[in-house]
Amino acid sequence: MSEPGRSAAGVPRILIATLAAGTVLNPLNSSMIAVALVQLQDAFSVGVGTVTWLVSGFYVAAAVGQPLMGRLVDQFGARRLFLAGLVLVLMTSALTPFVPGFWWLVGLRAVQALGTSTAYPAALVLIRAATPGRDAPAGAMGVLAMAASTSAALGPVLGGVLIWLAGWQAVFLVNVPLTVIGLILAWRVLPHTSALSAPKPTAASASPIGGLLREIDLPGIGLFTATMVSLLLFLLSFGSEPRWWCLPVCVAGLVLLILRERAVTSPFLDVRGLASNPALASVLAQQATIQIVFYSAFFSLPMWLESVRNFDTATAGLFMLPIAGLGVLTIPLAARLIDRRGSRAALLVGSVVLLTATVGMQFLDGATPILVIVAVAVLFGIPNGFNNLGLQTSLYSATPTGRTGSSGGLFQTFRYLGAISATAVIGMVFGQELDSHNLHQLGWVMSGGAIVVLILAVLVRRPPEDAPTSP
Repeated sequence: MSEPGRSAAGVPRILIATLAAGTVLNPLNSSMIAVALVQLQDAFSVGVGTVTWLVSGFYVAAAVGQPLMGRLVDQFGARRLFLAGLVLVLMTSALTPFVPGFWWLVGLRAVQALGTSTAYPAALVLIRAATPGRDAPAGAMGVLAMAASTSAALGPVLGGVLIWLAGWQAVFLVNVPLTVIGLILAWRVLPHTSALSAPKPTAASASPIGGLLREIDLPGIGLFTATMVSLLLFLLSFGSEPRWWCLPVCVAGLVLLILRERAVTSPFLDVRGLASNPALASVLAQQATIQIVFYSAFFSLPMWLESVRNFDTATAGLFMLPIAGLGVLTIPLAARLIDRRGSRAALLVGSVVLLTATVGMQFLDGATPILVIVAVAVLFGIPNGFNNLGLQTSLYSATPTGRTGSSGGLFQTFRYLGAISATAVIGMVFGQELDSHNLHQLGWVMSGGAIVVLILAVLVRRPPEDAPTSP
């Protein structure tokens, strides 16, 4: 029986609630903005292609910022960075209604994305500190996963209500009370840095500016940023005209990044450790691939329902509810399975059902009964909880203690990479014609991704508890 105030996994409930209050901000703000784009387009007199930078800029900043914030969490403490992230979100959210121009708003959204990027890496470090020497606490991590999934799903609904009540400014100002509550909880609940299992600062990192800069590895951060931004700009451009010049920039940045990080003693991105840790590399590969498959369905099915089946937007959205809703409902089931059988069992269940769902897309055409469409949506919804929590607990188990924050941030970056890559895949498969034949072609591509995930889940196992881990 668990102690009063503690979950079955031994993590204090108030700690879980506090961490959840911070981790919901990133998915909430990434989804809530969608329903405000039309009003923002009118308010700032910009075109459709321009206003979408409020979405793309947030994604790019978060994809780059997650591992950066995670590395800072490892170096300077989870509590400190968790609080700093909330302060950053509070400041940017309070300023956004008063911006003098559109690109100021894009810039504040990017800084807001950096602020929201501290919570998840810090949460992993704090959970590990609360359960030293134990396996991944699936129950505690499941609460975080449910909070994030629910906030992402409810973001557009909440945004619509806020805009109806108080205009587009409310979509940003709603973060003010949320972050104030989070700051009060975090200040009172989160343990100080000295209580964490983060590595102690070296003499160089404790010295003034020069040593601090060496410890942070600014050249590595710059090369990683250039690589990621060029890659994401290339993937995002597939909806209109591909920016082919981004590819050589990305390749050159990646090569220089690997060479740089292999040569320094305190790298921003531990490429040697990643290469020597197949379990961690497998988790990141599965994360990106699962997101490609999931978002390919999540983006393409509503388009097909409206264009081919002639459903209105609201009805097409209703068909998507099982995909978002069942993912939340299956997380508790996944947590129980992980506690009994381990993360691999949850990933196997999720991968098999995901593969079944992608095959089910072959049965969708202009005459498919509505019940069959709903069944396919249900099949896509069921594996979300198993894959989501299975990957998070696998990440926890495969990550060396001193790199928990960095790995957590990189894990989130691969989520963004997968989601953005899905838009590129859809653009390549559909081309200029959105019909059932191309939907089937997309389904086969997605089936290939699901097979890759299943193979990785079967073949790659985490190292034994007493095995040495990469630095």
